[in-house]
Amino acid sequence: MTMQSATAPPPSPAVLGDQPPPPSSAEPTARGITLGGRHLASRYFLAPLAGYTHLAFRRVIREMGGVGLCTTDLVQASHLVSGTRWARELVQTHSTDTPLTVQIYGGEVRHMVAAARWLEDHGYQAIDINMGCPMAKITGSGGGARLMCNGDGACQLVGEVVRAVRLPVSVKMRLGWDRSRLTAPLLAEEFEQLGVCAITIHGRTRQQGFTGNVCLEGIRAVVEAVKSIPVVGNGDVRTVADALRMRRETGCAAVAIGRGALMDPWIFRRIALAEEGDPQGAEFTPSPAEQTSFLRRHFELMVEQHGEFLSCRNFRKFAAWYGARLGIPEDLEDRLRQFESVAEFAAIADQIEERHGTRLEPLPTALIRTPNGPVEYW
Repeated sequence: MTMQSATAPPPSPAVLGDQPPPPSSAEPTARGITLGGRHLASRYFLAPLAGYTHLAFRRVIREMGGVGLCTTDLVQASHLVSGTRWARELVQTHSTDTPLTVQIYGGEVRHMVAAARWLEDHGYQAIDINMGCPMAKITGSGGGARLMCNGDGACQLVGEVVRAVRLPVSVKMRLGWDRSRLTAPLLAEEFEQLGVCAITIHGRTRQQGFTGNVCLEGIRAVVEAVKSIPVVGNGDVRTVADALRMRRETGCAAVAIGRGALMDPWIFRRIALAEEGDPQGAEFTPSPAEQTSFLRRHFELMVEQHGEFLSCRNFRKFAAWYGARLGIPEDLEDRLRQFESVAEFAAIADQIEERHGTRLEPLPTALIRTPNGPVEYW
C-alpha cells in the first residue's frame, strides 16, 4: 500500500458526526503524562477489552469524566485492511472520541504493517500492538500472547510496524506465556530500543487467563527493564485504592483499567477527584437518576452507531456488569439480557428507575459467572 505524501492531508477516520477528531490539546499537568508526543490530561486509561470497548462505551465513559486515553477493542489486522464490516466498525470513531489509540492484532508481519499504514493513511492518532490476549481463537492464529513465545519474531514484527508509520506505536502484553516463560521484561527492553512509545503490561501470564491475582512485582520488573518510555500497569484495578496502589508499588507511569470500568463507569471520575484532594472523592456516588441516565445514554449511543437490531443484542452482555453498580433489581437485569426493541429497553429502564436500590445481590453477575475452566476453551 502506498503511503500518502507528507504534504497531502490524510482522509478522515470513520467518524460518526460532522468533523474528524481534533488532535489532543490537553496540556500536561502534574497529573498528566506525555505519551508518544501526545499530552494526556490523566494517567488513568480505558484498557481495550474484546467485545466491550466499542465506540458507544468509549463515548459514554468519556462523558463520566477523568479518563486520559481510550483504546479500541482489538482489531484483526488482515480484516481491517481487507475491509471487513466488523473490523471497520471496531475502529469507527467520533469527534468526541479523543485521545484514541487503535489496537491491532495478528501473527503475520505483512498484515500488521499493512494495517498500521491503513490507520495512518486514514488519520488515526496512534497504534497499539496486542501481545496479551489469552483467548485461543486469537493465540491459535499466532496473535495475542502467542507472540511472546518467539522473542525474535515479536521483535521483528514490532520493528517493522514502528518503521512503517510515523504514528506512535505502543505494545500491550502479559508477563509471559506461563510462569516458566516470563519474557515481558526482556521484550520490553528490546521494544524500547525498536522505538515503541510505551508498554502496557497486564500482570498475569497467558496461562492464568483472568484467574488468580495480578503480580505487581512482575509489573515492577518491566518498569525496571526500560530506560525512559512509560510503562502502563493493568489488571485487577477495581477501586481508587487499587489504582493508586498499582502506581505506588510498581512505579508504573500510568494505569489502564478494563473490567473495573465495566463494574464502575465512574471509576475515572473518582480517581480524578481523589487526586484533586477531595477527601470524599474515592467514595463519590452518582445519584439513582444519574445511574439510570448512564444506562440510557450507553444504549442510545449504541443505537446511533448500530441501529436497533444489533444494539439490542450487543447491549445484553453489559447487563451482567452494570446490574450491581447501577442498582438494577435482579429480575430487571435478567430482562436486560433478553430485550429485543428500543421500546422494550425504555420500559425496562423506567422500571429500573422506579425500583432502583431494591437489588439484593451486591456482586456483579459477570464476576459470579466468570469461566474457571481451562483458558483454551474460552
